[in-house]
Amino acid sequence: MKLLEYQAKAILCEAGLPVPKSELVTSPDQVESALEKLGITVGVIKAQVYTGGRGKAGGVKLFKSVEEAKQMAEEIIGMTLVTHQTGPAGVKVESVILEEASDIARELYVAFLVDRSRSSVAAMISPEGGMDIETVASETPEKILKIYPQVGSPVSAEACKKASDFLSLEGDLADQLADVLNRMFDVFQAKDCSLLEINPLVVTGDNKLALVDCKFAIDENALFRQKDVDGDPNAEKSDAEIEAAKYDMSYIQLDGNIGCMVNGAGLAMATMDIILTKGAQPANFLDVGGSATEEAITKAFNIITSDSNVKAILVNIFGGIMKCDIIANGVLNAVKTTGLKVPLVVRLEGTNVKQGREIIENSGLEITFAENMADGAEKAAAAIQ
Repeated sequence: MKLLEYQAKAILCEAGLPVPKSELVTSPDQVESALEKLGITVGVIKAQVYTGGRGKAGGVKLFKSVEEAKQMAEEIIGMTLVTHQTGPAGVKVESVILEEASDIARELYVAFLVDRSRSSVAAMISPEGGMDIETVASETPEKILKIYPQVGSPVSAEACKKASDFLSLEGDLADQLADVLNRMFDVFQAKDCSLLEINPLVVTGDNKLALVDCKFAIDENALFRQKDVDGDPNAEKSDAEIEAAKYDMSYIQLDGNIGCMVNGAGLAMATMDIILTKGAQPANFLDVGGSATEEAITKAFNIITSDSNVKAILVNIFGGIMKCDIIANGVLNAVKTTGLKVPLVVRLEGTNVKQGREIIENSGLEITFAENMADGAEKAAAAIQ
């Protein structure tokens, strides 16, 4: 679950980190009182959306007067912000923050994340703040330092010294960095974060560190422990993803035209791969799980066919806990309910496969059977030619 900037900064501020003062506003009418509360007339206005690249898209601007701030709020609130991360559809801006401007002398980068390859938390440090870290990593990897703090312990003095040397920070600034790293690490652990990124972490003109912008993501598997965090776990999900989750199914829409319904994440990945080998493109990842009901199967078909790009459907089920006869009845019910108008290829294997096949064969519906995964992918690809 991602947090908006104002939500993330409230947590960081409470943790004692140096965050610029800001106020959230949802209407231009609130701008003047917010600036009075902040005691500023010059500052930054930032769109509150779950995406990067806001500045280039016109979602972050510097204002130099109250009237200018009001005008910018009118322009930004309600606009559709299109960035390289949102795609052409963009996202609607519902609110902005007004923030005191920082006197930026240098821009740095600091992030804590889960390094799954090492089963460890990693801190990434770079002097290239303000840049896309992916670009830095690919073009100048030598400008990224990784340190691996021990969970449950402070970031070691040795690791902090290594980080400050890498960033060419000395004296009081080095001490400030050590404090920032430790407080960030505390927040990362306490809030079950999967990512806590500060970009940029700035050095101000009077040699102070300030966390000017941030990304804050909480592991969804730990949300039951983070009920006090004000965030929306469905904020970036499509209606189809939200509907699938109600039935304990995992759905992700893709760009292809063969809809996939599979039980098991590994089998779903293999199904998408084999579709690609047949020269076709999967339209989705859809794992109905190991114990889906007939109702859930019907819902899965509804979700798949809601994508107008789907020109054929491949059902690939390996029956274990999920019995093939239940799948077969669910498929028939779904076909009748949805009035399916695209070719349907079904591959069943495992528990009660004979019964499942007989149910479909005796239905009189136009359903193509596949003998195995490769055969199913080939028949689905041929159906859209």
